[in-house]
Amino acid sequence: MSKQVRVRFAPSPTGPLHIGGVRTALFNYLFAKKHNGTFVLRIEDTDQNRYVEGAEQYIVDALNWCNIPFDEGPGKNEKFGPYRQSERKDLYKQYADQLVASGNAYYAFDTSGELDFHRTQDESNGKTFIYNWHNRLKLSNSLSLTEAQVQAKLDAGDDYVIRFKSPQDQTLHLKDIIRGDIKIDTNVLDDKVLFKSDGMPTYHLANIVDDHLMEITHVIRGEEWLPSLALHYQLYQAFGWEQPEFAHLPLILKPTGKGKLSKRDGDKLGFPVFPLEWHPEFGDSATGYKEEGYFAEAVINFLAFLGWNPGTEQEIFDLEGLVAAFDLNRVNKAGARFDPDKIKWFNHHYMQEQSNDHLAEAFQKNHKQLETIDVNYIALVVGLIKERATFVNDFWDLSSYFFVAPESYDEKASKKAFKEDTKAIMTDVLAIVSNIEDFEVETLQKDIKGWITSNDIGFGKVMMPLRLALVGALQGPDVFDIMYMIGKNESIKRIEQLIKSI
Repeated sequence: MSKQVRVRFAPSPTGPLHIGGVRTALFNYLFAKKHNGTFVLRIEDTDQNRYVEGAEQYIVDALNWCNIPFDEGPGKNEKFGPYRQSERKDLYKQYADQLVASGNAYYAFDTSGELDFHRTQDESNGKTFIYNWHNRLKLSNSLSLTEAQVQAKLDAGDDYVIRFKSPQDQTLHLKDIIRGDIKIDTNVLDDKVLFKSDGMPTYHLANIVDDHLMEITHVIRGEEWLPSLALHYQLYQAFGWEQPEFAHLPLILKPTGKGKLSKRDGDKLGFPVFPLEWHPEFGDSATGYKEEGYFAEAVINFLAFLGWNPGTEQEIFDLEGLVAAFDLNRVNKAGARFDPDKIKWFNHHYMQEQSNDHLAEAFQKNHKQLETIDVNYIALVVGLIKERATFVNDFWDLSSYFFVAPESYDEKASKKAFKEDTKAIMTDVLAIVSNIEDFEVETLQKDIKGWITSNDIGFGKVMMPLRLALVGALQGPDVFDIMYMIGKNESIKRIEQLIKSI
């Protein structure tokens, strides 16, 4: 690409960052890094009524946890700062005035009551109210009023907005990297508000001005902004600016049914829709992928495949691999269905990639029962059971018997394992275990299996009750690994306890 690539992620701080927003940030990040470009974070907080304290910091923390930090943004490499739109509001008025002066925008003085009247009137006639070329000369604005009337209203301090003057009887030819060529009939477009009576720009004006001033080359954003593309194209033309390339990402759909993924879907089906937990001063709290035990690498790998594919059968990509493989031309138009089981599959994979020492530290931190246990022993246990786990939180259920003796035996397993001769068999096994001096896996295996074979006993008649004695259930890794780990004395105690209970 001839230009230095610059992309931006521009969320509004109105609450926690949805996983769909993380996917948008990720695709921007991947595209920037693929082309040695710059990933910008811009906080679009023009709507102060919806501003939520702590939301901006949450966005930054979420990007950092996902390992997709921004290159420029609030408090970081502020080459084109400030990066909060609320701190740039003095910029926007001059650009709104410029559009009015060039005839591409106009003052509108209609009150909300007047607009409601027209809206109700149109609805009663089976029409939809649209403020544009077909009725603007009948409404209260600088196109229908004389220059003197307009000036009088401005001098009197009357409330007004500045609207874009959408053209009549034109066809716009728009381009989108993902959607291809798009044609829009300007007759169906309304005259969008660009500047509000409270002195703040709307998203549309601020967005275009900031993208231009920050030299953004590619706008990669969600499909929900596709209806705004026509206006944004026209704004670039009205200012005489070179427009960036656009790419509108597909929606992330519910796991089942129709519509896009929402927090309600996560609450209903038991999975997070936010990267980090959210605890606002007011409103609902929510858990996050981090706190639920997901690895950031798994979340990113999963999100990359929501709407994109590499064109191969490969599914496992680290961040560096995603950067190398990423191509906007391989992003789908159709919505991508969110699969909670698939992200667990990714997490299971990345669980196996983690070192036992790292996982042991996390396991110990999460369970008070392990505070006094040597972390090196915990790491050995983790190595035996992590293949069966999806989350660190699964470890205790899979391995508690390595740390504490079972207090009871699974009822269903007991019925299966206990026979008339089980007590006698286990008494013999106890004697064998007691006589083993070299308490290693190989020795245990040789002596116990050798005894079973030489006495022509079915392996299940010995191994099932032995496992029950050690674990309390018919689960876990190799019996001899368990015995070696818990040691000779503990193995003897547990076999003795089983014999007493039969």
